[in-house]
Amino acid sequence: MAKIRPFRNRSQRALGALLIETPCPACGHQLAFPFYDGGRQPLTTLAWPRSAAEAQSMEALPLDFIRCVSCGHVFNQAFDYAKVPYSDKPNLMFNKGALWREHLEATAGELSRGLPARPTVVEIGCGDGHLLRTLAKANPNGRFVGFDPNGAIETGDGLVEAQYKLFEPAVHLLEYRPDLIMIRHVLEHLTQPLAFLQALSFAAAWHGLKPRLFVEVPCIDRVFATHRTADFFYEHNSHFTRASLATLLSRGGAAVDRIETPYDGEVLTALVQLGREHRDANAPMTASGADSVAIARDSIAFYNHTRHSDAVLRARIDDLAQTGSRVAVWGGTGKAAAFINRYGLDATRFPLVVDSDASKVGTFVPGAGQEILRPDALLRDPVEAILIATQWRARDIAREIEAAGIPYHRLLLEHEGRLIDYHRDAHPYRDDAARAQNADKTVIRLTTRPQA
Repeated sequence: MAKIRPFRNRSQRALGALLIETPCPACGHQLAFPFYDGGRQPLTTLAWPRSAAEAQSMEALPLDFIRCVSCGHVFNQAFDYAKVPYSDKPNLMFNKGALWREHLEATAGELSRGLPARPTVVEIGCGDGHLLRTLAKANPNGRFVGFDPNGAIETGDGLVEAQYKLFEPAVHLLEYRPDLIMIRHVLEHLTQPLAFLQALSFAAAWHGLKPRLFVEVPCIDRVFATHRTADFFYEHNSHFTRASLATLLSRGGAAVDRIETPYDGEVLTALVQLGREHRDANAPMTASGADSVAIARDSIAFYNHTRHSDAVLRARIDDLAQTGSRVAVWGGTGKAAAFINRYGLDATRFPLVVDSDASKVGTFVPGAGQEILRPDALLRDPVEAILIATQWRARDIAREIEAAGIPYHRLLLEHEGRLIDYHRDAHPYRDDAARAQNADKTVIRLTTRPQA
């Protein structure tokens, strides 16, 4: 595992000290460059600690992210699948914001329009099965099967068949003969997503099946422009760009119909055909030598920028703590927990953490140890500032705060290594529609100053 010191230009250190020889999970290319050193952090989405002591004693795992110089895929070269208890605990992915619901409804409508009268739909890693249940309600004559080993599947009184096991392409494709396979927010967790896609495509061709495949993963294209780092936590081994997902699907043997970036560009969705011969001349494959060098240089620039901005942001957070202002952090697991741990928002200086997900309330932030409270705690005991710890959900969280009438003086967000005002400063996460509608009240102002 390569560990490097900051460097200012490509000639400062020998190429051999930078180049990493390891297979890319998305395309199989063997060369990568350093991208982001996140130190060591505990699990953030599969932890579920039930006390501060348990949260603070969790094992810290290495975040050593590198970038493939061929397809641009980012992945953690120190990832160990055995450290992640997927079969024991559900993944704490949560988003019930209005914009996310719109995204899910649009996805369900689009997928329903392509189904036959009596469809069979299989979802791999279905979680609680929300999208699967939505499709089942819209297609009452179909069969809907969810695979997930953690046992958190909600069947909707029989709408969904729950299979508490891993999906095996060689076995289950023939058994269920699905018209549609869905795999949402799963590929980023796998050690070898390319191998899984190739097995799925080959099994479909072997059995003479041609199911459609719907894929959804987080998108990190915005990371390169904003230099944000909270996206990188242990459970997500792989981080997809539009190019690396297209390459993965093409090399996985799928005929790609379309790839889109909904939810304000924060997710990637793809609809592909399995078991069909394809020759896509436009599919990105191996980058040219010049392109590979450009990717490597961009990786070095990101590495150096984040080392500097991390220190700057820690200093700004220290300044925030020293003002004596009461601050609530919005978000307690996943990317929010990665943010809290990365930038030192400890339980002593930042004891107040709230989260929209009721199932997280009463658990504790992995690593840092704050008890996670309901957002209505901020109605009973207002704070001066609310810090949104997850940029990708910023618009939905801002809307939720406004709808609940939660008072505050400042709504803060990290952007480019700075703490900025969500409503007043320039950033790519602003809710312009809500801002126009509420032009005369960009914040709900406190009538009295909260007690420090």
